[in-house]
Amino acid sequence: MTRSILSADNLLPLALLIGSTLLASCSDSAENATGAGGGQAADANYNTTLDMAEIMNSVLEPPSDILWDSAGWIMSDAGYEELYPTTDEGWNYVRQQAAIIVETGNILALPGRALDGDAWMVYSEGLSEAGLLAMRAAESRDEEAFFQAGAQLYSVCTACHQAYDPEINQRYVSAED
Repeated sequence: MTRSILSADNLLPLALLIGSTLLASCSDSAENATGAGGGQAADANYNTTLDMAEIMNSVLEPPSDILWDSAGWIMSDAGYEELYPTTDEGWNYVRQQAAIIVETGNILALPGRALDGDAWMVYSEGLSEAGLLAMRAAESRDEEAFFQAGAQLYSVCTACHQAYDPEINQRYVSAED
């Protein structure tokens, strides 16, 4: 009489063996992907070719300007005008721009980009936080929260510029003259 390997007596231990093997292999690959400390790959090679001016001018400033131009109110010859998006497409667009701001905070914190491990990292995280606030506000179409997210973004940018590039304000004053 032939005995089957998959009898009821050994099915549970076999399932436990397969399950624990799968879990162990997933744990090993997850640890290898994120490094022992989690969060970044141990052997990561980041392309940090763009200099800080290029990141600011080409990556961060355009979506920031879109957020600031899409919140609040202005008084013009035509009268009082709200700047907030008025369609689902408009709100989705500003949400996408806020996502770029979130990820730019991460870009600025990359090894080879971060100017220090202290205030620079706080500002980078603050940038991402402001972007997340703007994303949540856009998702819920909350105009006041969206305006406040833009204000937080402005505060983070201003504080970082004062700490790391205090001459930037003079460049804009000179450009207006």
